[in-house]
Amino acid sequence: MTKNVGVLTAGGDTPGLNAALRGLGKSAMYKYDLQLVGFYDGFRGLLHDRSILLDDSSLSGILTIGGTILGTSRDKPNKMEVGGKLQDMRDAMVETYHKHHLDVLVCMGGGGTQKNAYSLMEKGLNIITLPKTIDNDIANTDVTLGYDTALGIATEAIDRLHSTAHSHHRIVVVEIMGHNAGWLALGSGIAGGADVILIPEIPYDEELIAQAILERSRSGKHFSIVAISEGAISKRAKKRETELLEEKRNETDKEKKRKLKKALEEFYASQTNRSQELLQELERLTGLESRMTILGYVQRGGTPSARDRLLGSMIGGSAADLIAEGKYGVMVAIKGQETKPVDLETVVDKRKLVPVDHLWINTARRVGTCLGD
Repeated sequence: MTKNVGVLTAGGDTPGLNAALRGLGKSAMYKYDLQLVGFYDGFRGLLHDRSILLDDSSLSGILTIGGTILGTSRDKPNKMEVGGKLQDMRDAMVETYHKHHLDVLVCMGGGGTQKNAYSLMEKGLNIITLPKTIDNDIANTDVTLGYDTALGIATEAIDRLHSTAHSHHRIVVVEIMGHNAGWLALGSGIAGGADVILIPEIPYDEELIAQAILERSRSGKHFSIVAISEGAISKRAKKRETELLEEKRNETDKEKKRKLKKALEEFYASQTNRSQELLQELERLTGLESRMTILGYVQRGGTPSARDRLLGSMIGGSAADLIAEGKYGVMVAIKGQETKPVDLETVVDKRKLVPVDHLWINTARRVGTCLGD
């Protein structure tokens, strides 16, 4: 009996999504009797039934293309802006699901998408998810789709920045994506030979960084590359954040709790320019000319790496296997050299951060890289 499969991509785009769509679709067609319906623009497309039948023709030639042919959005099913206000639109999405007589909905996305997909599962839908994010921070999987490509792009950027930093005897601060996990900055920093690597998991001290840079200068190395994760935070700011969170957690008075919540919001808003502030502080402390580069969305673009094409094909094909077996409520994880279904509830509201005793951390320290602590 033919099974009907819905699929969408949500959250930020990443390289390798089209490979995963192709892996799912081709496996559905050639190995199993599955019919695939794609929904444009994430969960909003599911709400408005913006759908397309994904056949051999529509999946042909997409393996090497970046982004996602289905488009994407960051809409949350239970908090979607409709008519100028936030509404829970899950029941309407359930109607679309049943309108297409779907047996399962496959959702490809990062941590937010895993949570949103789980909220639809709570409404009775059969769900399978695939982990994708350049941040590599989804729990219960060794790696995520898109990370390898972004790692290569960030590493190449650091390689190129060495030339201008060396020629002009400058400090070059390069801001790397990763949200609140340091995998991307740490990996590319080590691979690119950055002299300083700053990640969210290890709060930094500006004076220690300046000291490390000045020691390099005194030894005849008149330039330094500082790779900083967008979520990195100073020791001083981390202390303040911890104090505010602790006060808010222990406060019982509603009005005081509201004021503490506002104080936290203001604190986080003040942290948006931390890379620029670090650069200015390093100039002041070292007396050396500094420049900053923010890599931004370039890390998410372009042709996926061979590894991400392979990974996308693997997890897409594995999803088709699980559908054929009728195994739902899971995420297709990478464990070692294999794919493995893990219960979706073990992924939701969790984040995989860099352990401070991780091999990569120890590797960076061994070669003399300053981690700001």
